[in-house]
Formats: sequence, structure tokens, C-alpha cells
Amino acid sequence: MTESDTGLRERLVDVGVELLAAEGLPALTLREIARRAGVSHGAPRRYFPTHLELLSAIARRGFADLAERVERASDPGTGPRARVAALARTYLEFALDSPGMYELMFRHDLLESGHLGLRETSLPLFERLVGLVGEVRPEAGGADARRVAGALWANLHGIAQLWRWRSLQLAVGSDDFGPLLDAALAAHLGAEGGR
Repeated sequence: MTESDTGLRERLVDVGVELLAAEGLPALTLREIARRAGVSHGAPRRYFPTHLELLSAIARRGFADLAERVERASDPGTGPRARVAALARTYLEFALDSPGMYELMFRHDLLESGHLGLRETSLPLFERLVGLVGEVRPEAGGADARRVAGALWANLHGIAQLWRWRSLQLAVGSDDFGPLLDAALAAHLGAEGGR
């Protein structure tokens, strides 16, 4: 691929990211991305033979952005529980700040398609969570730490979805997800105090 090919490929992804942020997932068509990038409607197929491949490239940007945010939020001088809390808060903030990207990133068809190693792009963040859970709960051991991290992630995902739908705000009578996050952390990691 030439430098200009790489530039156009990246521009198509940039336009997709912008379109997703502005108009949401339904707007992400090959034709609309091409139109906004100023190329023919067939041009994206040169770089992304299928729509799923282009969506995967856009979702890959989302995982990179989320990983960067988690890295910035992580303070290596704090204990593992505080780092889990920072990761969890960052995850929820990302889901609420970038709902279209968040929805795209966790689409099963993209993760299972194998395009651009998207599944492999999504796993390091989970592995980081597993490692931190293992530090918070050393008695859990490897497989159990994985299950606890999986349950915590599922809990966070549920909070994010229900918060976006405004269901939790109605149910708990608050516009602050902090207490729910604290409750989720306590439920999966035990009472705060030790680590």
C-alpha cells in the first residue's frame, strides 16, 4: 500500500469515527463514509472489501482510545483496588461519552469476524482487569480471578447500558452513577479496606 493509499484508508476510518460520534451507528454506511471523505462510493471497497472490515477498523480506534484513557487514569502509585476503580470509572465514562463507538466496539459480529484482529485488540484491557482483580483478591487464583473480572465487566456493561437508557436513574433516583459503581466493586471485590 502506498503512502497515499494509507492516507485515504486512515481518512475513511477518521470519517467513520466522526460520523459515528455525530450521528450514531445507523449512519455508518460505506456510501455515507465515502461521500463525507470526498471519494466515490466504491472507493472504500478498495481498502475494506466488506462493510464489517471498515466497521472493525473504526471499532479498533475505539479500543485504542479506551486503552489510552485507562492508561491515563491509572496511577501506579495506588493500590490495585483503586486501579480497578479507576479502570471501571473510565470504562463507564467512555460508554456514556461515546455511546455509538461503545455500541460498535462490542458488537458480537465484529468481534467474532476476525477482521483486523479486533478480538485481540479488545482482550488486553480485560487481561489488565483480570490481573488487578487477582491482586485485589489473591485468594481467587487465576481461573476465579477471570470469572470475577468477567462478572465485574458484565456488571459495568449493564450499568453503562441501563444508564444510557436512563433506566437506572429512574430506579435509583439519582443522576450520579458513582454509588452504583461503588456497589458493583464491593459486590465483586469485597468490602473496601484491605487493598
